[in-house]
Amino acid sequence: MTITAQTQLCGLLGNPVDHSLSPAIHNAAFEKLGLNFAYLAFPVEDENLENAILGIRALGHIRGFSVTIPHKVSIIPFLDSVETTAKHIGSVNTIIKDRGLLVGSNTDASGALQALRQGGVDLAGQRVVMLGTGGAARAIAFGLCVEGHIANLTLLGIDDNERRALAGDLRAKTQTKITDQSLSISTLGPVLANAQLVIHCTPIGMHPKVEQSCVPKELLHSKLTVMDIVYNPLNTQLLQDAQAAGCRTIQGMEMFLHQAVGQFELWTGQPAPVDTMRNILTAHFQ
Repeated sequence: MTITAQTQLCGLLGNPVDHSLSPAIHNAAFEKLGLNFAYLAFPVEDENLENAILGIRALGHIRGFSVTIPHKVSIIPFLDSVETTAKHIGSVNTIIKDRGLLVGSNTDASGALQALRQGGVDLAGQRVVMLGTGGAARAIAFGLCVEGHIANLTLLGIDDNERRALAGDLRAKTQTKITDQSLSISTLGPVLANAQLVIHCTPIGMHPKVEQSCVPKELLHSKLTVMDIVYNPLNTQLLQDAQAAGCRTIQGMEMFLHQAVGQFELWTGQPAPVDTMRNILTAHFQ
């Protein structure tokens, strides 16, 4: 790809950003489709966020940005508008610059739903259990309730205040039946016995502690679909146990991939080369 005076710039705002795979994914996709776009990662300290947004407004040829920790919430006051689902979630992971205006979106939600659908899950009417209630869980929960039309959602969280806040927001802003409890062995058993879909949103099992899982394998049964949003390693201990129990499983890489696909399509207006983007991720984690 040749950089020219007409190249459209996309990028990542966060801190830190050195570990990010987003530049590799998006630049490979731009090159595959022959688009005159480039993607760079920009570390931005909290105190410089407003200035970064002023720079984005001032510069031409900027099409959009990914937003990651710690700016997903604090960036909202600096935007011109926020799409509905992202507003419900209370965070954005994507900015689109459209005729000079900055629009916030959240493709974590749509990315998770797309990963589930691609994995063969018909979300409508599903009984869902979510393990963990942090930022990613919040995005997925609103996506499931607002767009997925699930029957009910049970939140099992480690942080009681965070869990109650999410449950309260979901009850106030959606029509889905919501229950919430602390995440423990005693609460897992009865809840999983009646569930159809389990989504794991805690860091447990992430590299380097790859042997850990918050779900005892004896509680898993073949009527469950299990998605783990941890993507390093690709096949977490939870997913290995779920496969052994006969569950359908969905890797966390699929959510990461599809949130990037959503961003690409918002910026370019073209269908993303999903296989090219998936190959970049798969090669990294093999």
